[in-house]
Amino acid sequence: MKVTLIQSNLHWEDASQNRKNFESKINQIDSEVNLIVLPEMFSTGFTMNPSAVAETMEGETILWMKRMAQAKNSAITGSLVITENNKYYNRMVFVFPSGEIKYYDKRHLFSLAGEDKFYTAGTEKVIIDYLDWKICLQVCYDLRFPVFVRNVENYDLLLYVANWPKVRTNAWDALLKARAIENLSYVVGVNRIGLDHHDYEHIGHSQVVDFLGNYILEPQETEGVFVADLDKNEMLETRKKLDFLSDKDSFEIKI
Repeated sequence: MKVTLIQSNLHWEDASQNRKNFESKINQIDSEVNLIVLPEMFSTGFTMNPSAVAETMEGETILWMKRMAQAKNSAITGSLVITENNKYYNRMVFVFPSGEIKYYDKRHLFSLAGEDKFYTAGTEKVIIDYLDWKICLQVCYDLRFPVFVRNVENYDLLLYVANWPKVRTNAWDALLKARAIENLSYVVGVNRIGLDHHDYEHIGHSQVVDFLGNYILEPQETEGVFVADLDKNEMLETRKKLDFLSDKDSFEIKI
């Protein structure tokens, strides 16, 4: 699978400008890719003002994602603020080239920033089937909670989209590697760069880690479009050889 990571600064609470910015970057992709990954809340920045920016699943940003997926014949994913049944969700939307949509609502809301006061937590772990890959969707703070993402489904790829600040970059790097190693899975982490509305600095460090914790794409600190090739057969051969997942603990998560 060929995965494209788009690392960018974000226009605060300005979905139109962010769509234009990401469309320009998507148009820079000059080869065939299978999956395009955008950051957390890519259309607004990590806002605690959902009533001002929330869209529906029929809104402009979802329609834009469908257009981009069709134009590039590639799936596209990232999270945005969605309103549904009078609630707000930090929702990671996965759009297939066909226009079909699957989504994951962020389970672990970032209480330090008050996210739990404005958004509703998801309750379901979501695994996407795409091009014979099982892909697990996760958002930012979820990275700190390994039990929820334990690989009991034999997924192949773990995706994290984030607005992760510079001050905790060491944790971002370490935890992405840990999730790859413990789950014998590829891990892709896509973060933003630049200052947000509250002057929190982000330096990106978007990256791709293989199933043994080795970098396929080392952490990036510049705005850009980055492509990585993932080899599922190599991963499956390693899993068969090491067989660590067969020794995992059995448990049930009660939401």
